[in-house]
Amino acid sequence: MANPVIIETDLKDILDRIDKRLDRIEQKLEALPRLEARLDGLDKRVENLEGSQRSQIWALIITVIGATITAVVKFGFFPNP
Repeated sequence: MANPVIIETDLKDILDRIDKRLDRIEQKLEALPRLEARLDGLDKRVENLEGSQRSQIWALIITVIGATITAVVKFGFFPNP
């Protein structure tokens, strides 16, 4: 038979450490709603940026097409009447 292991620790100390850890966990759990609200705000900002970027890309495409058409007409690729 193996020798028994004897642990000499006061139960009060163990319970105090558990209580402190539970307090820290509770504080973190209280902060979760604030973090979720901030994440929701960031999601909305990202969506706005994505929409803005799409608009800018379309504006760039239209500008390039317009400049190309102007260059074609201006440099005589089409005969003037």
